[in-house]
Amino acid sequence: DIGFGITGVYGRLEYLYALFGKFCPFQSPYQLFGFAGEHGTANDLNSSPAFGFMVLFSEDHIQETRRRGRIEVICGSMFSGKTEELIRRMKRAKFAKQRVEIFKPAIDTRYSEEDVVSHDSHSIASTPIDSSASILLFTSEIDVVGIDEAQFFDSGLIDVCNQLANNGIRVIVAGLDMDFKGNPFGPMPQLCAIADEVSKVHAICVKCGQLASFSHRTVKNEKQVLLGETSEYEPLCRECYLRAREEDEKQI
Repeated sequence: DIGFGITGVYGRLEYLYALFGKFCPFQSPYQLFGFAGEHGTANDLNSSPAFGFMVLFSEDHIQETRRRGRIEVICGSMFSGKTEELIRRMKRAKFAKQRVEIFKPAIDTRYSEEDVVSHDSHSIASTPIDSSASILLFTSEIDVVGIDEAQFFDSGLIDVCNQLANNGIRVIVAGLDMDFKGNPFGPMPQLCAIADEVSKVHAICVKCGQLASFSHRTVKNEKQVLLGETSEYEPLCRECYLRAREEDEKQI
C-alpha cells in the first residue's frame, strides 16, 4: 500500500541512520540510503531516483492483484475423474467467493438435465447449452467458467475459450481427448494446444489394473457420439485396448 508511504519511509530511514550513520560520511539518513539530493534533506525525497523506484515497485505490486485469464484443460478416458476434478476446482473457486458458471452440452442428460454430475455422483449446478457461442451470453460478470464434456461442443469453443481467457476469465475445460476408436475427439486437441495448463488424468484398466488412457466401447455401434456408462464403455490400457479392438474387428 503506497499509503504507508512518506511517513513510514521517513521513520525507517531515521531509525537506520541512528544505527549506522556514524560509520558513514553522510549528512542525513536520506543521503545515507540514496533517497535525497545534494542537500541531504527530506524535501529532496520525492524527486530522488530511489524513491521513484520504490513507488514504481509498489504500483507493480498492486497490479499483481488484477484478474488474469487462463485456460486449464482436464482430459483423459472415461471413468478417469475428469468431471470430478472439474467440480472440485469449481467448488474451490466458489468457496473463495469468486463468481463461477459451469456449462455442459444439452445432449448430455445421463444423470441430470441441468446439473453436471460425475460418475461417483458428485454434482454442481450448470447451464445446458446447444452451441459454444451461447457461453459468451452468460459470462459478462463471471470470474471462472467451467465447461464439461467439451468434446461434444462445436469447433467454435476454441475461439470462445481464447476470448474468455483474453478478457481475464479463468476457463476450466474437461473432456475426452480420444473417441472409442482412439482418435482425437472434437475440439479437445486444439484446446490442449492453446491451454496454459493441461492435466491428463487416468482411469484403471479393467483387464490388467494398469493406468488406462483409452475408452473401449463394448456395444456394437459405430457412431462417434454415443452417450453411455459402464454398460457401454470400459477403460483400458494401451495393450488391452489394442487386443480388444482386434477382437472387435473380427466380429464385424
